[in-house]
Amino acid sequence: MSAIQTYVRKTAPRGRVTERVGPFLATFSPDTPHPMLNYAIPDDGAKPAVAEIDALTGAYRRRDLLPRLEYFTDVAPDLEKLLVEAGYGLERRVPLMTCAPDQRVDRPAPAGIRLRAPETGADFRRMRSAQNIAFGEPAEPGEAEQPSTGVRYLLAEDVATGTVVGGGLALEIVDGTTEVAGIAVLEAYRGRGIAAALTAHLTRSVHEAGAHTAFLTPGDLGISNVYARVGYRPAGECVHLSLS
Repeated sequence: MSAIQTYVRKTAPRGRVTERVGPFLATFSPDTPHPMLNYAIPDDGAKPAVAEIDALTGAYRRRDLLPRLEYFTDVAPDLEKLLVEAGYGLERRVPLMTCAPDQRVDRPAPAGIRLRAPETGADFRRMRSAQNIAFGEPAEPGEAEQPSTGVRYLLAEDVATGTVVGGGLALEIVDGTTEVAGIAVLEAYRGRGIAAALTAHLTRSVHEAGAHTAFLTPGDLGISNVYARVGYRPAGECVHLSLS
């Protein structure tokens, strides 16, 4: 678990401003106040003093951002209690799932669906739009949003109409670990195995590129079951806490 948390500490700062606050790495996205893109990560075994938690809160308040943390509970088992005592509330508790090469189960794309990497800027924006809609976000991606170096993107396309109906990504591989994220399919196309195919394809890609551990954090039980069908297994939990 510590290796996965270390991976997040190394990759989360890419494209963000960071500040070291006591036993926390605070990250800030300069172009958006979205809470999922502005959060702190604790050190392993973090047991911050009240003053250090207050300093972390202040770092986000000064930027007019929601004070927020995301981390794997096993690496800092005492932290949640301390944060709650300081006024932070639990947003959600989600499972951590991992997949090693010998656990992976390949799933082909269903009939009529093509999986491919975005080939143009328009492809990328159509994929991001489909993901946003599927996640209940505004359809149009941010003006400054561009593909990131080292990230593998994959879109799902309706062969008959050319409509991009979903997508996903795998972040860069660091020390043999990578995260699969953003798996999303438009509501009208769900239940056909597209999400499983996207996940399996991305997971195979990173394993073939040398990753020994792919991980993800599903948002609900339904998508957890999809990931289980392609070889992912529960390995811990991730918590999101914030201070309103």
